[in-house]
Amino acid sequence: MLEHDAKPYYFGITLAANNSNFKLVQSQAFLKNDSIMVVEPLRTMGFNLGLLANARLSQYFDLRFNPQLVFASKNLYYKELYPVQETTKKVESILLSFPVQIKFKSDRIGNMRVYTIAGLKFDYDLAANARARRDDNLPKIRTTDYGYELGAGFEFYFESFIFSPEIKISNGLGNVHVQNTDLRYSNVVEKMQSRMFVFSIHLEG
Repeated sequence: MLEHDAKPYYFGITLAANNSNFKLVQSQAFLKNDSIMVVEPLRTMGFNLGLLANARLSQYFDLRFNPQLVFASKNLYYKELYPVQETTKKVESILLSFPVQIKFKSDRIGNMRVYTIAGLKFDYDLAANARARRDDNLPKIRTTDYGYELGAGFEFYFESFIFSPEIKISNGLGNVHVQNTDLRYSNVVEKMQSRMFVFSIHLEG
């Protein structure tokens, strides 16, 4: 597939597994709280489905658009003293994620090459409103977020397609927590930022 390197653009599909959680900052109310003693984020597995569009910029650089539907859970663990109990709040998300990335490619070594990616993303949480209605005690999450992505992968060239395994971090920069001082599980949290580790398989034409 030497002629593939000269293509101005091509398309593909993405299948991925994700491991996600929150970077959490406790509020001043947590320090004064005599009931909730621990609040911690938990890592949880999920999966992604996406499309891929790749445009050639030069011999070594491409522009890539990789919109995805992301199913993720970023759960929160609470340990309480009064009453004594341990509680896990499930913060489930269905995200429409829109990453735009710059891809830097090495020279081909036979039918293989290495690449790195860096870019920005915008996320929209389709489940945010439904989640808010379902549980009054569940910390509320904003519907939108933005962040950055960094990763690396390999391209293996076959007769009619390219097989590309890839790993990346996909982290949010905004505070997605909607603080509500009237909700005890929300009041103890000041800030939450999304964190995600993703292993992807791209099949490109």
